[in-house]
Amino acid sequence: QVQLVESGGGLVQPGGSLRLSCAASGSIFAMGWHRQAPGKQQRELVARITSGGSTNYADSVKGRFTISRDNAKNTVYLQMNSLKPEDTAVYYCAADSSRRYWGKGTLVTVSS
Repeated sequence: QVQLVESGGGLVQPGGSLRLSCAASGSIFAMGWHRQAPGKQQRELVARITSGGSTNYADSVKGRFTISRDNAKNTVYLQMNSLKPEDTAVYYCAADSSRRYWGKGTLVTVSS
């Protein structure tokens, strides 16, 4: 059983920055962040990183968000810069092991 502990999130003005963290227990292959915007039913991939360091990003966040990982701590970070109102969403940490595990989510609100 993998457990995920998320931190970060909150209210930030447009153009501001936030950092999300997610610590996982157990053996993990890949970790990432997905988000679900208000009024939308589906979660979308924001960024993902494997244990080998390979990354992929949603086109909408390329150049603004950076995902990184501390394998020793089994922790993934999402540095979010130049935030826009459309980045407002609940952000969920995801960890891939024998199956995908999800965190409880943390709300990011970008508003003036």
